[in-house]
Amino acid sequence: MFEMLLPKVRVNTVFDIDLEDLYARGYRGIITDLDNTLVGAKAPLAYPELIAWFELVKKTGFQLIIVSNNHLKRVSDFATPLDIQYVHEARKPSLKSFNKALKMMGLSNTETIMVGDQMLTDVLGGNRLGLLTVLVLPISVEDEGWGTRINRRVERIALKSLRKKGLWLEEENKE
Repeated sequence: MFEMLLPKVRVNTVFDIDLEDLYARGYRGIITDLDNTLVGAKAPLAYPELIAWFELVKKTGFQLIIVSNNHLKRVSDFATPLDIQYVHEARKPSLKSFNKALKMMGLSNTETIMVGDQMLTDVLGGNRLGLLTVLVLPISVEDEGWGTRINRRVERIALKSLRKKGLWLEEENKE
């Protein structure tokens, strides 16, 4: 029942993603969540290390787009100064926003990675569309809204079930 919530790859942060390996395997686009994936939910702007990572992503040859459930002002204020395309109010895990991002990049699902911190939105949506899903640890759970807090409770239930089935090992990092 919870297998669709399993990411293909688990890492601590976006900085742990092996961009060169993924590029060599044919991936050309990265769809990423914003809040608690790239920055804390209340952090308005990117910090220097993250800006350097964005530059590395582009230098490696990837297209990058932010797909966020947050409102226009939040996403635009973050993405526009960095010249990063975005989809706001995405209603993830709805496939409409993921398909819009793929169209904006001109890429297929098999060429695209989805990076996010939530199993119920980012991973589920990405898996439903056949993207390579990468789950990162959330940056700051203290700043999360009530909807995300509910999602985290459901994730804990899912994780318990997945562990019982032997599908989620704590030390595992699958690719």
